[in-house]
Amino acid sequence: MDILKFLTAGSVDDGKSTLIGRLLYDSESILADQLEALQQSNRKNDDGTIDLAILTDGLKAEREQGITIDVAYKYFQTEKRKFIIADTPGHIQYTRNMVTGASNADLAIILIDARKGVIEQTIRHSYLVSLLALPHVVVAVNKMDMVNYDETVFNKIVADYRAMATKLNLGEVTYIPVSALKGDNIVYKSDKITWYTGKSLLDHLETVEIAIDDSTDHARMPVQWVVRPQTEELHDYRGYAGRVLSGSFRVNDQITVLPSGFSSTISKIEIFDKQPAEVTAGQSVTLHLKDEIDISRGDILVNSLHQPKVSQLIQSDICWMDTKPMDQSLTYLIQHNSKTTRCKISEVLYKVNINTLEQVNADTFNLNDIGSIIIKTAEPLAFDAYQDNKANGGAIIIDSRTNLTVGALMFRAIAD
Repeated sequence: MDILKFLTAGSVDDGKSTLIGRLLYDSESILADQLEALQQSNRKNDDGTIDLAILTDGLKAEREQGITIDVAYKYFQTEKRKFIIADTPGHIQYTRNMVTGASNADLAIILIDARKGVIEQTIRHSYLVSLLALPHVVVAVNKMDMVNYDETVFNKIVADYRAMATKLNLGEVTYIPVSALKGDNIVYKSDKITWYTGKSLLDHLETVEIAIDDSTDHARMPVQWVVRPQTEELHDYRGYAGRVLSGSFRVNDQITVLPSGFSSTISKIEIFDKQPAEVTAGQSVTLHLKDEIDISRGDILVNSLHQPKVSQLIQSDICWMDTKPMDQSLTYLIQHNSKTTRCKISEVLYKVNINTLEQVNADTFNLNDIGSIIIKTAEPLAFDAYQDNKANGGAIIIDSRTNLTVGALMFRAIAD
């Protein structure tokens, strides 16, 4: 059974937490003790029904203010699929939290209040989804009960969002009219929205296709450990252990070790006591090569016919995650897969006005700022453009003084 990882994003009071609560409640994915606590809670909706947002509002501040601050992860499954939900904040001051929740997601549910339509926060959330290259988007037009399930209202929002989605180059976008409060089109098809002929939200989540890149084009495996027992029984044993980031490797494939550029051929693949002929993304493996070449932790094995870029000067999108501003005079650490090296911010190209999406001049980045920079690294990095292969296109910046992650990077290209 495969796993779909998805996030929810929306403005304050758009109903994110209620939608997730409804999804869990109606799909009978709540544990008995959770259900009992839910029924005994004093929080009720205006119509006297249980406030399902209780299921995701984990922090005290969230419950008091009725907002989402931290990323709340929920897990459930149906007969068809397992799910991991990231309930992400809508506030602009928690942009870094949304980026964190979206970084590993396959799909984004963007909620729009049917009474308000597409607003600034919708644009902001959609921009972040585009920046993080999520392949699937569901636009859930919520609170349809408050506009009398009017088809005209829904169609107007769809038209407005489509125009924006085209500008942002969003992937597959699906539009579903829902009422999280009443349960319309969440788990079950609504008998009040007869003009809508598509699937319910859960039905769509159960059937949306999760693409698995098993081609050799993006075959990438960072070396985590050089296996060299040097015992009597395994005197000549030399393997390179790691997790396949993307693509696939096969026995007899010609591979190149980066950044050194040495090449060899895969002679054997091991997973525990098995020796498969092929391995794909997500599998932890040990690769054996026909030639003895210099390979260390932090190097990356790639298919020789489809190599990534290698450079010490990289243009990258960035989300700044620290309360302290970016300091171009400092030397930071950059962690890209299993490789950690020193780096400096060579140049700030621009900052994005997160509400209007305009590019503005900037000298530094503050908490939650997003924009583009050029970064110079002490050692070459072998990377793909994030939009082409996000598994090998992202990195984090670490403040070596505090060991805190201060920035998330999405690589674009080799800088001029």
